[in-house]
Amino acid sequence: FTLSFLSFPPSLVCNAKDTAHTRAEREILETVRHPFIVDLLYAFQTGGKLYLILECLIGGELFMQLEKEGIFMEDTASFYLGEITMALGHLHSNGIIYRDLKPENIMLNHQGHIKLTDFGLCKESIHDGSVTHTFCGTIEYMAPEILTRTGHNKAVDWWSLGALMYDMMTGSPPFTAENRKKTIDKILKCKLNLPPYLTIDARDLIKKLLKKNPAQRLGSSKTDCADIQKHPFFKHISWDDLLNKRLEPPYKPQLQSDEDVSQFDTRFTRQTPVDSPDDTTLSHSAELAFAGFTYVAPSVLESLKEGFSFEPRTRPVRRHNSSPRTPISPLKFSPAGPFKSSMDGEPDVFSPTSPPAAPIRGALENGVASQPIRTPARNKKQKALRR
Repeated sequence: FTLSFLSFPPSLVCNAKDTAHTRAEREILETVRHPFIVDLLYAFQTGGKLYLILECLIGGELFMQLEKEGIFMEDTASFYLGEITMALGHLHSNGIIYRDLKPENIMLNHQGHIKLTDFGLCKESIHDGSVTHTFCGTIEYMAPEILTRTGHNKAVDWWSLGALMYDMMTGSPPFTAENRKKTIDKILKCKLNLPPYLTIDARDLIKKLLKKNPAQRLGSSKTDCADIQKHPFFKHISWDDLLNKRLEPPYKPQLQSDEDVSQFDTRFTRQTPVDSPDDTTLSHSAELAFAGFTYVAPSVLESLKEGFSFEPRTRPVRRHNSSPRTPISPLKFSPAGPFKSSMDGEPDVFSPTSPPAAPIRGALENGVASQPIRTPARNKKQKALRR
């Protein structure tokens, strides 16, 4: 089967804080086994590099489907949001907050089910009553309490879910402007505007997820995702069927093989994947810090046992015309450098974002349509710049 991999050169793991983040991402991927979270298959290290081998999700990014459709109809949005809600709830039950929910970090597998990826901004050991203060994420999806550094917890993920829902159903995030400062000002100060074509249930859920006061936000209680799952917006969802993938996804990728990369942006798939040189070695202290980094998923071990046989097997014909590629993940960065300190010992980190598309004009706070209608397709050029 096809794999995707992440590699970390020594320059990215020489700092104590980065070492902790890298180690945490590896441990989180091992800990969280869930149908809607990407699977870690292997982890290993060479003389100077660390590698994470993940399952390859050839259905592409949810972002690309939004690009094609412009907006999602309510039944489509509720399916994807339901799977995302269950994935976030599983993270929270393990004391982990995600902090970087956006269309680019939501992948589709070959069947069309979602998988959360990119756990570099996660924070562990966040349980009831505990908070963290790191300024991180993607601005358009960041909760007010992250922006003000007043301390945040799992409720920030539910704000991001609300921003994502708004994006899915209107064509852009709820608060956007021509630069980061103005976008932040809108998130902190501006009233939420909702288009009139959204149904009553959709409007109500968005409002409750985008409460600026985290204590009033839906999902902020001890019952977490259960409060969201009970909302009327999801009244047609059978959560047991959804978790067990018995519901048909609204979109199934049309794939020719397990090496088909047609669902990814051609700007990435046309590039030749080149691994950086492994011409250095980890220091002794780094080797100690990453002792036990190596990992093989239990599912891989079981498949190896089941596949072991002394009987000769016919080797399948190699496909010469296929050209697998690994999409390039956006790097995290900080305006003041990658190791800027913060209140709780984590570096401030952003997901890169360029000036986003302006919100749809004419949006109203009041007025309700009985059924959702399609609006013009999103501005693809501007949306692509946000990546």
